Amino acid sequence: MNETNLMNASKLRRRLTAALVAGLFPVALNVSAQEAPVAQEKGPAAADAMLHALQVQYLHPYRAMDTASVKSVLDRVFTYLDRVTPAELINKTTGAAVTDLSRADPDTVLKPGDFRLTSYEWGVTYAGMLAAGAATGDARYTNYTVKRHQLLADLTRLYAPAVKADPANAQAPIKSFLNPHALDDAGALCMSFMKAKNMGSKVDYGQLIDICGSFVTEKEYRLKDGTLARGGPDGKGGIKMRPLPNTLWLDDMFMGVPTIALMGKYTGKAKHYDDAVKQVLQFSKRMFNPALGIYMHGYVEGASSHPEMHWARANGWAIMAMVEVLDVLPKTHKGYKAVAAQLRAHADGLASFQHKDGLWHQLIDRNDSYLETSASAIYTYAIARAVNRGHLDKDMFGPMANLAWNAVSGKVNAKGEVEGICVGTGMAFDPAFYYYRPTSVRAAHGYGPVLLAGAEIIEMNKKFKFGINDSGLMYQGER
Repeated sequence: MNETNLMNASKLRRRLTAALVAGLFPVALNVSAQEAPVAQEKGPAAADAMLHALQVQYLHPYRAMDTASVKSVLDRVFTYLDRVTPAELINKTTGAAVTDLSRADPDTVLKPGDFRLTSYEWGVTYAGMLAAGAATGDARYTNYTVKRHQLLADLTRLYAPAVKADPANAQAPIKSFLNPHALDDAGALCMSFMKAKNMGSKVDYGQLIDICGSFVTEKEYRLKDGTLARGGPDGKGGIKMRPLPNTLWLDDMFMGVPTIALMGKYTGKAKHYDDAVKQVLQFSKRMFNPALGIYMHGYVEGASSHPEMHWARANGWAIMAMVEVLDVLPKTHKGYKAVAAQLRAHADGLASFQHKDGLWHQLIDRNDSYLETSASAIYTYAIARAVNRGHLDKDMFGPMANLAWNAVSGKVNAKGEVEGICVGTGMAFDPAFYYYRPTSVRAAHGYGPVLLAGAEIIEMNKKFKFGINDSGLMYQGER
């Protein structure tokens, strides 16, 4: 038999082997997979010759979703949120609609919906809507945030004087924002205001940013070295226990630090950039475990020992804070490289704990704790954004982000509700507290992160191509 006939016979054997495998396993072949190199041996093919091409039954799609697929998920979330978060006012006694904003009526309240419009969670949601609008070109998302920001600006103009004059007794539909007592009341909302302003929103944000920006940068309690903390005087001669004196919550890296950095851009004052860098590094010095690459949730200044609970969502707030700071911090700032290095160290740690199906556990390093959606969505956003900004290697972290998004998108039900979100959580030093925290579709913490994650995945997959190479999801170059 000549060489040409040998080659033809070899091709025939491969085709017959493929047909045999396909007959044994009806959905066996993944036609998008790159073929393995042609065997150099001549003669009959071994029985295992095509097993590498058997289709794997993944729990979630094992591919990079295109823009239309991602947007279909985001659209379900948008439709639900637009319906259940009315930007309307009513009389708290009669329920009648209020449209006259010429006077500060103490009986006027926001029309109740499924979620509050002035919570820190909704600050994240406003940012998520802006990101989704930019990524998809769908103005409905952007308008969602602008409409509600405009309402908050109108209410601030109307009610702020009375609240300032008598904080204890004045009534206002958004009093927690007008008279903030914690970073939760001001930080994430302030971030969304400045992001919207930077993106061209025509809302007058002056009063809004003056209130929340000054609270975060000047009034929130700090340790002696300037680190944002919970505690301090209670105004009655005692000390606030949140839950212990001088407690650091990892959550506050996000609740305060992005706003501090954005205030640098807003005011032109470099001291805010310096402060943002200092916060990241001082939180990390106390709370980051370099051996694991993840953060503890709570830290008490002066305590001799800290049992480490590595709560997932708090780690999400931390990595998100670093991504947001790097977005606004001048690259020439002396602390830029240090923040970027800390981001990479954290991303490396998170990568080592990702579950096989794409999500992360409620306690990151405890595999018998439940898989939690909001943290997984935040990681998806932060990692994809870091890839897009060049902080993380696209070939190493791009597939990881796509896997995470596919898992997160599977938690959005047909109504647009996000399932598997841990409810609001304090901090503790025992595992039971975290293991048994309930989950709920009414936990507001997951909606903004899902919007942010989907938007950033769209941007990443527009910029870079990811596809199947020899059965694995791989980076395949820039588009």
